[in-house]
Amino acid sequence: MKGGGLTYAVVTGTALILLTCALATLEEEQEVILQVTGNHHHHHLLGTAAEHQFNSFIQEYGKDYPTRAEYLHRLGIFAKNLLRAAEHQAMDPTAVHGVTQFSDLSQEEFEGMYMGVKGGAAAAPSENEEVVAAEMEVGDLPESFDWREKGAVSDVKMQGTCGSCWAFSTTGAIEGANFIATGKLLNLSEQQLVDCDHACDATEKKACDDGCSGGLMTNAYKYLIEAGGIEEEDAYPYTGKRGECKFKSEKVAVKVSNFITIPIEENQIAAYLVNHGPLAVGLNAVFMQTYIGGVSCPLICGKKWINHGVLLVGYGSRGYSILRFKNKPYWIIKNSWGKRWGEKGYYRLCRGHGMCGINTMVSAVMTKAS
Repeated sequence: MKGGGLTYAVVTGTALILLTCALATLEEEQEVILQVTGNHHHHHLLGTAAEHQFNSFIQEYGKDYPTRAEYLHRLGIFAKNLLRAAEHQAMDPTAVHGVTQFSDLSQEEFEGMYMGVKGGAAAAPSENEEVVAAEMEVGDLPESFDWREKGAVSDVKMQGTCGSCWAFSTTGAIEGANFIATGKLLNLSEQQLVDCDHACDATEKKACDDGCSGGLMTNAYKYLIEAGGIEEEDAYPYTGKRGECKFKSEKVAVKVSNFITIPIEENQIAAYLVNHGPLAVGLNAVFMQTYIGGVSCPLICGKKWINHGVLLVGYGSRGYSILRFKNKPYWIIKNSWGKRWGEKGYYRLCRGHGMCGINTMVSAVMTKAS
């Protein structure tokens, strides 16, 4: 939506949690793997179907374990994750779960490396900082909608081992808002946020953006308002590691003027998505370690444990059908774990049930030309 030089790209937020959710590259992942080798031997798995699958996994994802002991340790974890994927499949029958690039990581390792939260309790927006969005008309919403088809979404990115999902969620919302305002899709710099943003929540003083150790999209908006804007990716490229702040105001590509939070009612979220652009959201990523594709609609998924920042880009209808839910709609979510994860880097989650807390931390940013 254009108007007064501003574009809105939205936020629903109640829980003030610091999102981390780091993602490992194949090379950097080994540093963690070397440190977690246990004393358990898994010789009983040698020659089994599980080992054959494990060797296929190693080849597909380019894994390299430096010792025999490490190989056996990872084989044991892989075998356990085959069972866990089967459990996820039973709990989430409308999606497909199985072997992913994370299948040699224990649940604890995955949560520590790719998810994780730090600080933050639910709090009301602070005066003059977060504006609650007005209720919108939802009666004329299209049955399906996808900002990718309209050119407002950049390619899927890879955050690496850095816990910077919050930065990718932030840039995605700003990229979409700027596209709607200018017609140009820019690839904006997550590294600027990782290196330079130290903004804290006004209520939860300890919930501060902290590079690869996590952050919040709403904090990032505040930083960018104060800094004067954000550079393009080419000007300030991503390294996946926190470094010295190299921000230069003369290279600002997009300015952020404000941001708003929207109600948790999912039709309102859909209305703001359609009318204002892609939205930065937080969710519980517990089922994402084993996710391969389809519409995820777990029978049980905690709504208060928000640990991953992503980008809501659209929604569809009639995406899945089981006995209790027939031909129900879903959200289309852009992740930051590369194109080999999920549906070419995307995640579909059932819509209308507050599933995995998808409606509890949605943000919209307002941009203006630099």
